[in-house]
Amino acid sequence: MKKKKVKLRDLGSKEHQGENGHESGHNPSGPKGVSKFKPYLPAIFSFIMLIIGIAVDYFDTLPFFKGWIRVAWYTLAYLPVGFPVIKEGWNSIKHGDFFTEFFLMSIATLGAFAIGEYPEGVAVMLFYAVGELFQSAAVNRAKGNIKALLDARPDEALVFRKGGFVAVNPETVEVGEKIQVRVGEKIPLDGILLSERASLNTAAITGESKPDTINKDEKVFAGSINLDSVVEVETTKEFKDSSIARILDMVQNATARKSKTELFIRKFARIYTPIVVFLAIGLTFLPYFFVDGYVFRDWLYRALIFLVVSCPCALVISIPLGYFGGLGAASRNGILFKGASFLDAMTKVNTVVMDKTGTVTKGVFKIKDIRSTQFEEAEFMNYLMAMEEQSTHPIAKAVLEYKAEGTGLGATDVSEVAGKGLKGTVNGKTVLVGNKALMTANHIEVPLKTDAIVESIVMVAIDGKFAGYVTIADELKEDAHQAIKQIRGAGISKIIMLSGDKDSITQQVAKELNMDWAKGGLLPEDKLSEVEELKKQPGTKVAFMGDGINDAPVLAASDVGIAMGGLGSDVAIETADVIIQTDHPSKMARAVKIGLSTRRIVWQNIGLAFGVKLIVLILGAGGLATMWEAVFADVGVALLAILNAIRLQKMKWE
Repeated sequence: MKKKKVKLRDLGSKEHQGENGHESGHNPSGPKGVSKFKPYLPAIFSFIMLIIGIAVDYFDTLPFFKGWIRVAWYTLAYLPVGFPVIKEGWNSIKHGDFFTEFFLMSIATLGAFAIGEYPEGVAVMLFYAVGELFQSAAVNRAKGNIKALLDARPDEALVFRKGGFVAVNPETVEVGEKIQVRVGEKIPLDGILLSERASLNTAAITGESKPDTINKDEKVFAGSINLDSVVEVETTKEFKDSSIARILDMVQNATARKSKTELFIRKFARIYTPIVVFLAIGLTFLPYFFVDGYVFRDWLYRALIFLVVSCPCALVISIPLGYFGGLGAASRNGILFKGASFLDAMTKVNTVVMDKTGTVTKGVFKIKDIRSTQFEEAEFMNYLMAMEEQSTHPIAKAVLEYKAEGTGLGATDVSEVAGKGLKGTVNGKTVLVGNKALMTANHIEVPLKTDAIVESIVMVAIDGKFAGYVTIADELKEDAHQAIKQIRGAGISKIIMLSGDKDSITQQVAKELNMDWAKGGLLPEDKLSEVEELKKQPGTKVAFMGDGINDAPVLAASDVGIAMGGLGSDVAIETADVIIQTDHPSKMARAVKIGLSTRRIVWQNIGLAFGVKLIVLILGAGGLATMWEAVFADVGVALLAILNAIRLQKMKWE
């Protein structure tokens, strides 16, 4: 069982590699055709020898195929598949681990040889070897998504040194150096785009197939593929600190965080295996005292069947493989779980708490409404924009994005009125731009209807008269409505919004999205208190979705912390349990569905393994099952469980 644990926990690590650097075990991949075929040769050889032996036994065509020749033939068939297992069993015993599947298989098959059941002894070990091959192939398939990420790691960087671009190892590039990325190449390190524009494919790291257009001075991330033209980037992180390197490390080590189900099964197998060994010994000898006509060979055969059936291979293989398949499927969808335990935790969530800005909204101010009492819209906006050009406030930036018609006006004598707005001259007229307090201080009469507006509002007065206003709001993300609908569809009963934005805006957004309740005007510590109060309610499991920066305390305190758009956020990668690598809140529902599918597959495998094994154990103890049924109950069920786990790689979650 230790062997399997290494394979599943440390995929991609050196721990399970052979002396030549290739992965150990039955890895069907290799650099040459013969390498791909080589792992199957022992099983093929044993299979051919077994079939020939059974055929000769059945038809009795060769009189000399008896005695030591028959024993030698089946021994030769046994060794290619049996010797590695016996060796593993012996190594485990030397390390103090007696009750492994290798020990069980070795005792059962050598016992079959001892009582003359040579074909069955070979068959048990052959099918076990085939099961190992299937397991290895299934693990390699589950690793496919991780390999896609590994392939996203660039192995070369063109860095500007001594008057030209030279190819170097990305690990030698320092922060602040300029690198060049040609068409079709991967960006080797995180940085800032120096070129005017770039079209990037980020599918390997975000799961999104649609190319991203990045403008000058915007962030770019290692692993993105440059699609259009040669671009230049200034590096902002060393290779080891790049987002792709940290995400890869996190994904590769995700299976180290075992789910409770997986931990239970492993502990159970440690207790269960020695129990069945002693039961098998009892099944061999105890009938001597209770059964008339006791035949040692018959009861030993039943005990050997008992041993083969009791081997916990199907559970030990398929359950970790199921969770690993779920982790791989999630990463393919741009969702990173930090461990199998969070796949399980996600299925128990019944309350989702969301931040507003950057989670369901874009976090960018946009003009929502323009109203003027005495000017045409374009003329009104020219006056407003002339004033806002003198300000660096985020709201001023939103106003200046407006495309006004006509000749732009200039403002003079502009002064800031602290906490209220701006005062200046435009086109020979005195202009006031700011909040209601500014208007009141200058005795400007403001329409009463403006009191009902919850969004940020910019009021304008020209020559002592109210001229109009502009409302500024943070835009909802395109999939915000769809996200809430899908989250409810995934079985979440309560959706709550907690925001640092003012309460009136928070309430309006929550109402528009049909959330259960909302609260605004909160500091990070206030959000933390609210989530802790929710967790105190019986049966409540809370997932918090935030941007991973100012929400770090709440992400850490919730049952499942989910960071939005976490690719560029160091805090998100460090703090969150689940990272959605794009800015799509609807992926929260997909994360729940992947968790549910994984749990369903795992419990199907547990039920299948225990059900079949129990039936054959009872039949074997009663002498109604042969070693062939035992093979099916062990290796056959393991193969079925593996095939069931592989289904996760083909599932679609919409």
